[in-house]
Amino acid sequence: MTLTLYRARRIHTMNPARPQATHVAVRDGIVLGAGTPDELAGWGPAVIDDRFADKVLLPGFVEGHTHLMEGALWRYVYVGFHDRTDPDGRVWPGAHSIDEVVQRLLDAQRTLTDPRAPLVGWGFDPIYFGARRCERADLDRVSTQRPVAMAHASLHILNVNTAALRTTGWLRTGIEHPGVPLGADGLPTGEMKGPEAMAAVADTVGMDRAILAGDEDAVRRFGRLCVRKGVTTATDLASPLPEEAVRMMLQITGEPDYPARIVSLLRLLGQTVPQAIARACELRARSTDRLRLGAIKVVADGSIQGFSARLRAPGYFNGAPNGLWYVAPEQMAQAYEMALAQGLQIHTHTNGDEATELALDTLEAALAKHPRPDHRFTLQHCQLADRAQFARMKALGMSVNLFANHHFYWGDEHYRMTVGPERATRMNACRSALEAGVPMAIHSDAPVTPMGPLFTAWCAVNRLTASGRVQGEYERIGVAQALHAITLGAAWTLKLDSEIGSIETGKRADFAVLEQDPFEVDPAALREVPVWGVVQGGRVFEAAAL
Repeated sequence: MTLTLYRARRIHTMNPARPQATHVAVRDGIVLGAGTPDELAGWGPAVIDDRFADKVLLPGFVEGHTHLMEGALWRYVYVGFHDRTDPDGRVWPGAHSIDEVVQRLLDAQRTLTDPRAPLVGWGFDPIYFGARRCERADLDRVSTQRPVAMAHASLHILNVNTAALRTTGWLRTGIEHPGVPLGADGLPTGEMKGPEAMAAVADTVGMDRAILAGDEDAVRRFGRLCVRKGVTTATDLASPLPEEAVRMMLQITGEPDYPARIVSLLRLLGQTVPQAIARACELRARSTDRLRLGAIKVVADGSIQGFSARLRAPGYFNGAPNGLWYVAPEQMAQAYEMALAQGLQIHTHTNGDEATELALDTLEAALAKHPRPDHRFTLQHCQLADRAQFARMKALGMSVNLFANHHFYWGDEHYRMTVGPERATRMNACRSALEAGVPMAIHSDAPVTPMGPLFTAWCAVNRLTASGRVQGEYERIGVAQALHAITLGAAWTLKLDSEIGSIETGKRADFAVLEQDPFEVDPAALREVPVWGVVQGGRVFEAAAL
């Protein structure tokens, strides 16, 4: 096997025993060592590769919470508030009012030849438009014949028009469902909240659960996006994982030129807990290097900006009613107990602090029945956790993956509307988590926000809102801590820290190749560090060549 010696301007290894180096030796996709040429000469004759001589290498970034549908959604119409870059590098401008959203859908409709074909937008975020909510009449301006739908940025709410409601049998009075608000006429407004309500119309508008599993084109687009952002390992953190999707993912990730490692979690939805546990055990045995299977995702509540997250007293700052439970406590308890018994890992989505409290109580009881050292159950988002809850996480052996990007995208809205100044100031409390000794990662939740670990690190370091306000100065962390969170920290939450997350002997040759040194730039410019590409398993991928 050929031994390659890569030379770089600087290599930050994230290995405290050898934090920096100038060269890294790689053979058969594995790191032999990092150091000087003299130190590495003992491995034998090497081919010298100088292509990174003016670059900076870090461990390949690990995106610990994202979704393959980031690739799939680009087949639909982007209607989000912020500008967004697609996997091919094109920038799509934001839509800054409901009228602009409607116009964008009207423009897209002109390209459709079938008058009955569904039209779908995604990324919609009405919280930026004040008290104004989108109703079915707004989407009826696009069409009264074809089903029209818009997925919210959070992916927890779907807006649909009258035609979509009529087709699915939901355009009627007498509906009593917490996820289906009604208008003055007694009919649904067209806002469908939560997985159960959304599922009632998803098939009709072309957004059924198959999109969560992805398809061949989505998986390929996702891989290209990973290269552009320096990501070598990324999660697909909630998938139904039907058999045909698993076979497709095994095939594509097994191709010689697929540039990323995917960790795909089975979502507990639409099946019993024993069925999900059995399926996860079966999938675990089919894992490969570039497709890791066998963990489970539980979703406890909704989103804070969608007012569907579960909050403890005093609740929402603007007086909105409390959010929705997505899982019954009994179902969560059964899942935790059976997973611990089988040695399966569970990641639990908890946005509100009441949902976090339920997860903590449930795991404490489950561990009393099924003690399991190093289980690494992880709380995802966990945005409103306080210091007492972090202390409990530490005691229970849990990890946390905090949604640092929220400060930029929704920080101002959280401050003035959803949770108020005090709680907004401590949301996604990275410093408190680290001070409590809780293993921590940070994430983008793409497509909810754009995938980009350096941007996520910037958010955790600076805690700036979109208006430029520092929100929660005490919870800021340092650049080194943020870079650890998007490498070894995220690898820990996936139980992959023995393989990835640092550049050291025996680990996968996964590197993020950067044009600047993130330890040398102004922390305010961290998000602007250009990504050249990646080395993934010893294979080189340049973003510009995609």
